[in-house]
Amino acid sequence: QVQLVESGGGLVQPGGSLRLSCAASGSIASINAMGWYRQAPGKQRDMVAVITSDGRTNYADSVKGRFTISRDNAKNTVYLQTNSLKSEDTAVYYCAAEVLRVGVGSFRNYWGKGTLVTVSS
Repeated sequence: QVQLVESGGGLVQPGGSLRLSCAASGSIASINAMGWYRQAPGKQRDMVAVITSDGRTNYADSVKGRFTISRDNAKNTVYLQTNSLKSEDTAVYYCAAEVLRVGVGSFRNYWGKGTLVTVSS
């Protein structure tokens, strides 16, 4: 099996920063893209940022210039540095990864359980 565990969420004031982490573990042969998604109350889950195995990135327009995604392939870990946070960034942030398991012939998407980010004064 494969598990993704997020950490780093919490309560922060507007203008503040948080660094989210997500570590993948289990019978992993390879990981393609890794990414962060978020879901605010009453809204759909949206892409925040995605990074490929060779470091190419893509961001939602709403976070460009404020958030930075990165990854450590040796640790199967993806990070999201969030700066200049706004109240509208409040959401549960989910990690996702496209994983090839050992002994399995195709990649599959896995999700973490999420970490809550609350931006409020």
